Amino acid sequence: MRLLAAFAALALVSCAPPAPPAPSLNALAEQYVRASLEMGTHEDGYIDAYYGPPQWKTEAEAHPRTTAQLKAAMDQLHTQVEAAEHAAIDPAVRRRAHTLAAYVASARYRLDMMDGARAPFADEAEHLFALRPEIRPLSYYDAVLARVESMVPGAGDLATRVEALRNRYIIPRARLEAVMNAAINECRRRTLAHIPLPQSEHFALTFVNHQSWSAYNYYHGANQSEIQVNTDQPIAINRAVGLGCHEGYPGHHVQGIYAEKLYRENGYVESSIAPLFSPQGPLNEGGGNYGVELAFPGQEKLQFEQVTLYPLAGLNPATAPAFDALNDAMKELDGARLTIAQQYLDHQISRDQAIALIAHYQLVSRDRAAQAVAFIDHYRSYVINYVSGEDLIRAYANRQGADNDAHWRVYISILSQPTLPSDLQ
Repeated sequence: MRLLAAFAALALVSCAPPAPPAPSLNALAEQYVRASLEMGTHEDGYIDAYYGPPQWKTEAEAHPRTTAQLKAAMDQLHTQVEAAEHAAIDPAVRRRAHTLAAYVASARYRLDMMDGARAPFADEAEHLFALRPEIRPLSYYDAVLARVESMVPGAGDLATRVEALRNRYIIPRARLEAVMNAAINECRRRTLAHIPLPQSEHFALTFVNHQSWSAYNYYHGANQSEIQVNTDQPIAINRAVGLGCHEGYPGHHVQGIYAEKLYRENGYVESSIAPLFSPQGPLNEGGGNYGVELAFPGQEKLQFEQVTLYPLAGLNPATAPAFDALNDAMKELDGARLTIAQQYLDHQISRDQAIALIAHYQLVSRDRAAQAVAFIDHYRSYVINYVSGEDLIRAYANRQGADNDAHWRVYISILSQPTLPSDLQ
């Protein structure tokens, strides 16, 4: 009887229809892109860039699913992508699937946030950006403030004295475009010495007002970008190269070109879209910041500013070293912004207290501090990407080699393949 039962079971198995083939990674990536486009209809600004098939965007905007429906779809998609990762034999496919799974998880969490969910600052950052920030106590930065105090002697509030000194290095509005273009052109020249770029690439510069950010790069696809520089607050001479590298070369413009290349040449569908809140954030913002020392190692930024930018701005080049040393010291205060953001968003301090603390620890005027808090109000834990992302990339690059050429190779490898913050840890 057991033998007959076994034959019967075998007959049933042999007659059963074959299981449907598992969806390809590209098919899963398409689901992710389409769902992300639909998420963009629920949150203005969620999609930072898109250069995939125009009809996908049209269809997403015409018939978007509800956030509840999108959550269910993302949950199912995450399960499928994880299964694809575990089934992959090729390491490159496995890496791509692992990265896509992190993108889907981030989008799923953002859907909860669209519906009003909130978590502690560090947890939110880790869910969205796949990177948990290091939050130091504000007392950690008091030694840096003491060092800056010795560099800017005088009576009264240190932030006021630093702001008064910074105002002596403001680029006059009539000279701003010339200075910015010179900085961007030099960033581009230095980047081209290490990274091949298509001849059709172009990076346009415009000036705007009434924004919470200081500058923004809009990558339009087809190797074209526009950088908008906010002139609500005066721009000091040290910011010119920083903006040129961060927003342009080798920063966001180059990042956009390489992301689109992954899509068009490698067929990575998920690279056709750049949600603002995703694990790409620490690599893009941190890479933009790190791009300054990558393109201008050692004293080369100071030398370029002295020879080219200071004269263009009508400033005295002889004073450049002192201002550069001050800015180097103040950069060590960047992490204080994360601590203040964490305390503010976790409701440990009020908005007025956050403004006062940013003015104190970032050594800026109350107006600049209020602008910084407005950014935190709007973008929340996104602020980790600049500091934590830069620290992550720098540490990884330094582990791969001490020379600048090795650091460029690291940067290119991040641009050229699916990469998560965890790949650099």
